[in-house]
Amino acid sequence: MVAALLRIAPIADDLGRVFAAAGHRLFLVGGSVRDALLGGLGHDLDFTTSARPDEIERLLRSVTKAVWTIGKEFGTIGAKFDVGGHEWIVEITTFRADAYRPDSRKPQVAFGDTLEGDLVRRDFTVNAMAVSLPDKEFHDPYRGLDDLAERRLRTPATPEQSFSDDPLRMMRLARFASQLGFEPAPDAVRAATEMADRLDIVSAERIRDELSKLLLTDQPRPGLNLLVSTGLAARMLPELPALRLERDEHHRHKDVYQHSLTVLDQAIELEDRLGGQPDLVNRLAALLHDIGKPKTRRFESGGKVSFHHHDVVGAKLVRKRLAALRYPGDVTDGVAKLVELHLRFHGYGDGQWTDSAVRRYVRDAGDQLERLHVLTRADCTTRNQAKAARLRSAYDDLEQRIAELRDQEELDAIRPDLDGNQIMEILGIPPGRAVGEAYKFLLELRLDRGPLGPDGAEAELRAWWAAR
Repeated sequence: MVAALLRIAPIADDLGRVFAAAGHRLFLVGGSVRDALLGGLGHDLDFTTSARPDEIERLLRSVTKAVWTIGKEFGTIGAKFDVGGHEWIVEITTFRADAYRPDSRKPQVAFGDTLEGDLVRRDFTVNAMAVSLPDKEFHDPYRGLDDLAERRLRTPATPEQSFSDDPLRMMRLARFASQLGFEPAPDAVRAATEMADRLDIVSAERIRDELSKLLLTDQPRPGLNLLVSTGLAARMLPELPALRLERDEHHRHKDVYQHSLTVLDQAIELEDRLGGQPDLVNRLAALLHDIGKPKTRRFESGGKVSFHHHDVVGAKLVRKRLAALRYPGDVTDGVAKLVELHLRFHGYGDGQWTDSAVRRYVRDAGDQLERLHVLTRADCTTRNQAKAARLRSAYDDLEQRIAELRDQEELDAIRPDLDGNQIMEILGIPPGRAVGEAYKFLLELRLDRGPLGPDGAEAELRAWWAAR
């Protein structure tokens, strides 16, 4: 433990001396201490202090020009330091003593006077440890170090009190289960289950951010399972637990829910194709690609189950749910497009796709093509190794054909060989509906036959216009 704490960044010691000289106490706190003890302290540091926000701002401005006050009403002042070629981002917050009213979406901000009072209001004991600066005295009033050693998630106060103060902590329980690989304490799981409806008072934006943090962990599955089993998912993403009731048509998994988690796992494994960083759109699409199945389930003869058009229905459900969670438009559009297209590949293995079909596949995927490659590959969860190998080979072939066409044509920006101005000049017509119809005709021709060149396109346009 001591060795880990000695690796605390020198900037922390410097700040400790600045605050001590002004008569205030400063502590490295929360996730920063947890990460230092785990040997992974980053360059984003969290502190708590006895100083009030105005005094924090004054002291920080005395040592750096890069200070921001966007969280000042909540007692937080941020700053940036460049030391030894490294950039450090620090946030310093006054001791807190705030809580939620039973019907409030926002906390009642109140400042406290003691470190222990601040720490007891934190989410989990492993985040309720502190180190005083610059003397580096370790403070652990709620036995967070024991829980860190036992890889356990326990609340400093009773779970009921902690989750009542801030219901979002129930979602954080799931997120840290995935992020840290820790086991939630049974009383915390029980309280989250009994208090799941308390999540309803939390704003959609805060729920969205916590869900995203969970999905962007290395292994989201344990946290997602906890959200579903406690009933929390039913309050903010009800389409997910609904999948548990549906068997998939190939009976490859116990249910569509487990299939979706496996697709998510496999999509994460393929993210090196997307630059190697956690990709939120990719992960949302993988998790939600089959959410249209419950609404489209049909029982067929012979005991089979079908989910016709679940791709289209699912895309609509995605748009509605992500909009409710206040996701940005580009994220919602991307996920919805991927869900709508995730079945498009099936049938390619029969070798019946023309160049025109390949062009349309690329055109429809647009800027989501690489993510569609990942989702389609991840969606293969069959245990039949021969079938899996055939699907991989077929998709390898499709990607090769896309690459070959891309070398021959401007496949990433498919457009007609003539633009609107050229169409009007050739046909001698003014702007209007006819220009749009001519443009659409030439685009379809381009998709079917590839580049025709200006002369070939003009001939086809004149023939179409004459026949029209």
